[in-house]
Amino acid sequence: MTEQEPRSEFVESTTTRILRRAAKYADETYRNSAPGEYALLDGLNADVEAVLGRYHPPSPWRRGDSLVFAHLYTDVPDTTVAPDEDGRGVVNVIAALLAAEVEFRGPLRLSHTQNTLLAQVYERLGAQLRPLGLPAHAVLSFGRAATLHRLNEDMDAVDRCGLQQARARCQTKPRGLPRVGSLLSDLLCGYGYKPFRLLGWIAVQLAVFSVALLLVSREPLGDTLYLSMTSYLNPMGLGDTSTLADGGRALLATESWVGTVSLSVFFALLVRRWFRL
Repeated sequence: MTEQEPRSEFVESTTTRILRRAAKYADETYRNSAPGEYALLDGLNADVEAVLGRYHPPSPWRRGDSLVFAHLYTDVPDTTVAPDEDGRGVVNVIAALLAAEVEFRGPLRLSHTQNTLLAQVYERLGAQLRPLGLPAHAVLSFGRAATLHRLNEDMDAVDRCGLQQARARCQTKPRGLPRVGSLLSDLLCGYGYKPFRLLGWIAVQLAVFSVALLLVSREPLGDTLYLSMTSYLNPMGLGDTSTLADGGRALLATESWVGTVSLSVFFALLVRRWFRL
């Protein structure tokens, strides 16, 4: 018996426990009497702790470009799996999440390459968990991926995972105003991860206010554009708007407020992105 055989047996026995718990977890998830998703996450944490309690990891001197449970991650389907289409596919996704948590929280320190590989696994799992009706699990998965990418100082990947995590968190909110507000944030600036998207909305605002002012004031086109563009950046005084009707003054005042808020948000998000606050 070689020195590697006992270690492989430990990994196989851990894999068996993970698959057994994943099958039970998937069954509980889609029962009519299933608890809420956050209660399920508490159960997931308990399952991970139970596996870790009997986990005998391989030697810390193993290859730094491989993961212990790589065989479980390859079983995750590439295409989206629906709960009522392929029960085995759902079990594989849950098993991979359990295995990733064991590997993430286990006693072995991951190398730079292993951090990247495990982060990619978490990203793939997050993309699978959302359509399975488990957005809170996806929030956990994308959060883990962002943590691992941050350890590798890959900030573009951190932003990518942060955006997906925010979208999954939006899915956990009840329908109505809470979700509408979150969707609006995604539409305007990608939850702050895409600040330059706001520039497009600023252009739309300028066009709308310019057309509205042209219709209300009846001023020449050049004067109207000048007043609108300038008012967006700097509020006009009474002397500047003396020739306008009351409707035109109110429109310019509204435009100034909208411009101040929009530009303040844009520059705040831009500074945050530049300096990674």
